[in-house]
Amino acid sequence: MAHPRLGPGSWLRVVLRGLVLGLVTYGCLILLLVVRLVEWPLFGQARPVTPYITQFVCRAAFVILRLPLQVKGKPMQGVGAIVANHSSWLDIFALNAADRVYFVAKSEVAGWPGIGILARATGTEFIRRKTTEARRHQEQFENRLLSGHRLLFFPEGTSTDAIRVLPFKSTLFAAFMTDHLKNDLSIQPVTVVYHAPFGHDARHYGWWGDMDFAPHLLITLAARRQGRVDVVFHPPLRVADFPDRKALAAACEAAVRSAHPNGQ
Repeated sequence: MAHPRLGPGSWLRVVLRGLVLGLVTYGCLILLLVVRLVEWPLFGQARPVTPYITQFVCRAAFVILRLPLQVKGKPMQGVGAIVANHSSWLDIFALNAADRVYFVAKSEVAGWPGIGILARATGTEFIRRKTTEARRHQEQFENRLLSGHRLLFFPEGTSTDAIRVLPFKSTLFAAFMTDHLKNDLSIQPVTVVYHAPFGHDARHYGWWGDMDFAPHLLITLAARRQGRVDVVFHPPLRVADFPDRKALAAACEAAVRSAHPNGQ
């Protein structure tokens, strides 16, 4: 997707918004790390305080970008996980702003410049997407769930152009289907919908394929008029109500598609 060239006014917005966003993000990262020094000895893997810092940063990001965020429905209570469609790096901010969650990401993300340190500091669970890793994933997820963490993963396995939902891969759902977990566990489907600014390509906020992060970030910072982001929480699904991982994945996919403009 071709992006327009930036004029002087656009570059001014990039500098001002980028500076404020950077100060808020990395200033709060320092605060989070300091708080974690106290939080870890007292609570271990549980994080009763630091997720609120993460949520503050993510909510502030939308104010700084002047990008309206609308949340529909209610985040689930109790033990469980969340699954959502994946359109952009903005999903991380949108979903963290809407609920205090911990992301499940591919192991390569841990090494990404700038992003990796934020992911590690905020408690992201890194995995390798292989069927042979299912047992280890189950152990990882169980430990996090028992610590009160609500895990969030993207079953599509990649980000999209923001105008479609890809078929959900069922591999990670297997980790929640064990006899030890499924009777007490629910999974909540969530739909993230991006509305492009008036007159712009519908894929404006999408980040997919071989698109670089920096140019996409610049366009988002530079926008004089933004669109809107909707985060829709669907009713949680009890894992025990489904016979296998494929049925559970299909039900989650159907719920996510039901609130997406091009989901059917």
